[in-house]
Amino acid sequence: MTTAETRIILVDDLRSFVDGRRAEVARTSLAGVELLARHRRHRLDELWLDHDLGERDTIWPVVEVLELAAFEGSPFEVGVINIHSANPAGAAKMAQALRRWGYPVRIATGAADVGYLGGALPAE
Repeated sequence: MTTAETRIILVDDLRSFVDGRRAEVARTSLAGVELLARHRRHRLDELWLDHDLGERDTIWPVVEVLELAAFEGSPFEVGVINIHSANPAGAAKMAQALRRWGYPVRIATGAADVGYLGGALPAE
């Protein structure tokens, strides 16, 4: 079955797609886990992951869901996982963990696809 619908999920606490592309956005790891659960039986064309999600929240609960699915023999079907984190060590660890389970990973740090709305960094 072929569908024209593209499924894109972005997990990032602050950034969005600058081109306005249609995507479901999760701002916390819990919301990211919930989005993955809702799309469990569907192919995701793109999954965009940021490492640091504000306060003490990180992407690791989302990564663990992906790892567990692969461990159980039923990995998520994902066209590409784009890691766009500004945290190089976190991005490298995420990529290593996900590649270990056969997920297609692309390090997209600095990708022009995602940015802060209004083009400026948020005020501290």
